[in-house]
Amino acid sequence: MSDVQDFIRETVTEHPVVLFMKGTAQFPQCGFSGKAIQVLRELGVKKLVTVNVLEDAEVRNGIKEYSNWPTIPQLYVKGEFIGGSDIMSEMHESGELKTVLQEAGALDD
Repeated sequence: MSDVQDFIRETVTEHPVVLFMKGTAQFPQCGFSGKAIQVLRELGVKKLVTVNVLEDAEVRNGIKEYSNWPTIPQLYVKGEFIGGSDIMSEMHESGELKTVLQEAGALDD
């Protein structure tokens, strides 16, 4: 396994909520990443770890291989791939994302 895959695996398993995105939480670099951050903020996620894939082409390509998912952003909760911004939005609307995040202990009480 490559160093990039090791980095990704360690990142998603060591932190309860990880978003691989374009840009940062403070300054998203694409609309989809911005939407993902907005959803997580609305839900009150605490201890969110973000990884800016624009800083490292190996990570940008590696995360797509890791998840077998072609687009970014990508949300992981407790090491499990949840999906991109469209899936996050659908899960948010249905209440499912809040439940997943609560079970992970990732929301403010």
